[in-house]
Amino acid sequence: MTSPITTIIFDFGNVFVKWDAHALYKRFLPTPEAVDSFLEEIHFAEWNAHQDAGRSFSDGIVELSSQFPQYTELIQAYDTYWGESITETIEGTIEIAQKLKEAGWPLYLLSNFSAEKFPLMLKRYPFLDIFDDMIISGEHKLIKPDPAIFQLTLKKIKREAHECLFIDDSIPNIETANQLGFNTIHFQSPEQLEEDLKTYLTTTP
Repeated sequence: MTSPITTIIFDFGNVFVKWDAHALYKRFLPTPEAVDSFLEEIHFAEWNAHQDAGRSFSDGIVELSSQFPQYTELIQAYDTYWGESITETIEGTIEIAQKLKEAGWPLYLLSNFSAEKFPLMLKRYPFLDIFDDMIISGEHKLIKPDPAIFQLTLKKIKREAHECLFIDDSIPNIETANQLGFNTIHFQSPEQLEEDLKTYLTTTP
């Protein structure tokens, strides 16, 4: 039986690198609970998603600081010290992707990421050269799990959904991909990913 999959699409954050705003804010706030409270109060996740969807950091900081002027310095710190939110690489995933590339699989990246900050990742992580192309949400002003960014990806890479295996750590993103006809793996660890890949990649490309 020939595998119908011709292409593998990876998420980036928390699949190849660990991202955590807590790591940045622990230098400014006394306890993990204080960080949690601050991020919850300013609705950080919702606010940050707008940067991933194409808003500039400068505009985002002005807007949020106007709502929470008492936290202006802390809000600005997310831009100034943003690099500290990327805490480590997930080496097992990098090794898996490199082996897939060596075996001849076309590899793509589909990531929710600020268009301003992703160039820093390109400089920091040479392994990103293994990808045939990268679809970065901030560049297209679309964000997962919006079906539109998946459809844009298919158009850009000239594939049909059923040909693609999509790997992401977010359940909502996986659910949307499933609805559109992608094959999917919900990433939880490199070990789990390696086992799940055996189910899908029964042949070489």
